[in-house]
Amino acid sequence: MKCPRCESSLYRKNGRRNDKQNYLCKNCGKQFLQPAFSRSPEAELLANKNGHTKVSIAKTAEVSLGKDLPEEKISEENLSSFSFRLAEELLQTIVSSDWLESAVFTKLLLKIQQSNEIKSKLETGISLLLLDAENLKIDINSELFLASVCEYPLQVKIAFANWRNPSIGKQDIELYNRSYQLVHVPGGKDSADAKMIAFGACILRYYPTVKEILVCSGDGILIHLCNELQNQGLIVYWVRRQGQNLHIQNRNTGKLTDYSLPMATEVPSFEKVVDTIQDLIKAEQESINERLNSLVAVATLFQERCEIEIKHNPKLPEVEKIIPVLNNSLPESIQEEEKQESFPKMSNAQTLDKLLFNIIQDIQMNSPTTKLSVSRLGSELHKITGESPNSIIKKLKLGSTFTKYLESSPTFKLKASGREYEVTALLCE
Repeated sequence: MKCPRCESSLYRKNGRRNDKQNYLCKNCGKQFLQPAFSRSPEAELLANKNGHTKVSIAKTAEVSLGKDLPEEKISEENLSSFSFRLAEELLQTIVSSDWLESAVFTKLLLKIQQSNEIKSKLETGISLLLLDAENLKIDINSELFLASVCEYPLQVKIAFANWRNPSIGKQDIELYNRSYQLVHVPGGKDSADAKMIAFGACILRYYPTVKEILVCSGDGILIHLCNELQNQGLIVYWVRRQGQNLHIQNRNTGKLTDYSLPMATEVPSFEKVVDTIQDLIKAEQESINERLNSLVAVATLFQERCEIEIKHNPKLPEVEKIIPVLNNSLPESIQEEEKQESFPKMSNAQTLDKLLFNIIQDIQMNSPTTKLSVSRLGSELHKITGESPNSIIKKLKLGSTFTKYLESSPTFKLKASGREYEVTALLCE
């Protein structure tokens, strides 16, 4: 390095200037900085401290690239072939297993992944809420519902009001605890609306990833803001209060959604109400049928118990005398109907199986989707024969209970369903 004025090589350090080393020439007193390395071809010279012959960088590179070539004259074709071989070797090194398992390659992948995540976050849209706190109050439940209406996550919430106004109360504290950005406006008519319009018109400058905006205010002047936001390509929801409901209008599609403030739930449409009523009626019918089946089963068990007590309890000898007396006290028309009524007699297991098969077949024909339980089959059998199923089973000496008989019979199949058993006839399947 030489002095730029007198080209003297006698100099000394003289402090720093602009974070660079400053020098003072001992010959002429010129102050100068260490010159930057020039990229011009004239300055591309290499020299060592011993004063050996200077060689240009281009020549040095040429010598380095050509040192492995034969001692023949280096032509352009040889240089091209050498460049191709060098690129091939470099590619083989990159795709080798050692390189793929190296720490350098892992760090490179991590940087690429981080870069892609940052790009993905920048491309992901968000939703934004603008609230006129002087015109509309939104509690946490209403806010969660508004967030569910949007397709993009609600990440930015801004509230405008004159926070010194006593009528606002402690609403600023509540909104601030819910991560709202509070914008103060001076007192005056429509000050909050004007600030919302001014801020919302250039919203993309502050939040370039916003895709949806909730404009929460009942003031009609904000329709100008909604139109401007739509012109900027945003999805706009105008949120207003109508009575005890929040009225949410999608300005782009015209879809209307209502939210009940007292009930903290969405107000369904007429079609949804009809579907809900139908579902409730269907569920109630299924519940009634289930309770009736349970009632029939309890009644059957109670009747069987009474019959057992009448036949086997020696303390009730007068019961058989009381029953004829009660029958004689009935009107003659009922007595005649009872006399005319005849029940089929069960003489063996084949007769019983045939009757049970007919009952199952009739029930399946009348209601194919109905699941037939053992208790209902027993009640139908009792209606036809006038005897309880267990009494018939014991009389024919086919087992102890009606359920065990069906389990042991090859004609019928039982399937557990909760506390009940479903019964089907194998011949009907």
